[in-house]
Amino acid sequence: MTHRTEPRTTAQDTAEAAQRRERFGTLPERIRPEDMVETSPATLPDPARDRYHADEWLVRYCG
Repeated sequence: MTHRTEPRTTAQDTAEAAQRRERFGTLPERIRPEDMVETSPATLPDPARDRYHADEWLVRYCG
């Protein structure tokens, strides 16, 4: 039984490796963490939305 220490390479293998190295040989440009966060101003709360209404249960359950 014979063991080969180096795999056989053909011209097609080396051409594919060169294409792969050209495409994936470098990492993409680094993105700063500051550029990954989007900020937007907060909206003012609507005072009528959370206002308590004493007779609301009458409208909900009896109306």
